[in-house]
Amino acid sequence: MKRVRKAVFPVAGLGTRFLPATKAIPKEMLTVVDRPVIQYVVDEAREAGIEHFIFVTGRNKAVIEDHFDVQFELYDTLAQRGKDDELARLQRLQPSPGQTSFTRQQVPLGLGHAVWCARELVGDEPFALLLPDMIMQSEKSCMKEMVELYAETGNNIVAVQECDPAEAHKYGIVGRGEDTHHGFRITGMVEKPKTGTAPSNLYINGRYILQPEIFGILEGQEKGAGNEIQLTDAMLKLEKQQPFYGCHYQGRTFDCGSPEGFVEANVAFALWRSDINGRMAGVIRQLLDEMKPSEQRGAAV
Repeated sequence: MKRVRKAVFPVAGLGTRFLPATKAIPKEMLTVVDRPVIQYVVDEAREAGIEHFIFVTGRNKAVIEDHFDVQFELYDTLAQRGKDDELARLQRLQPSPGQTSFTRQQVPLGLGHAVWCARELVGDEPFALLLPDMIMQSEKSCMKEMVELYAETGNNIVAVQECDPAEAHKYGIVGRGEDTHHGFRITGMVEKPKTGTAPSNLYINGRYILQPEIFGILEGQEKGAGNEIQLTDAMLKLEKQQPFYGCHYQGRTFDCGSPEGFVEANVAFALWRSDINGRMAGVIRQLLDEMKPSEQRGAAV
């Protein structure tokens, strides 16, 4: 069984839900507290033992490559000014030479096409796939749990979380089979099922470990919903050949592709930080108190 050494990050999206902020800045570079969203996702992969980070980019995304590169002028300035803590922090986040690769998705044909664009860099190995819009908060990272489950099963792994059953029609939902090891066997996958037809309330949260055979399926995959090549369609075909297992993640997931999820992530990660959580908790309480009179006036009207 080959170890999971590589991770794919599809970062070619336009981020239209964040315009005008993303007109010149990639949505993946928007900051949650003091780190870009993409940094959280890469750190999650690194914690799971990933050694090679593969970014599928598009036009106007060069700043992502710059972010993971060495900035000699900045490092030298910090060293000269004695800012050793700041310099050490940046160096800890810096991938080693040869650990990052970048390839282009020249046409916006969906997530399945973005994954297929990484085929030559992944090669004939299992790989992790992390959607950069989704960032996680837990003591043990979601991908680390998945890698541990992969070591037990040697097959495809999909991370899932519970949602309100009434909201299941908004997500990709899996069917839950028998428990096995630290996960469960997936009996089926449905993308945005009709209300009342979902096989469970377990939705796919943007983390995958896939076998390289997915590339052969994506090669001939026809366009699906949204006139795009859908990853879920390819996984359904792969499921007929290979088992899929679910990793039931218990932490928090924030959809930073939406303004609401992005703001929620900033609040949650600020409160998680021991150096600023006291002040932030006080600020949030004050803002909530100041909102009450407005709400009362609205109710009175």
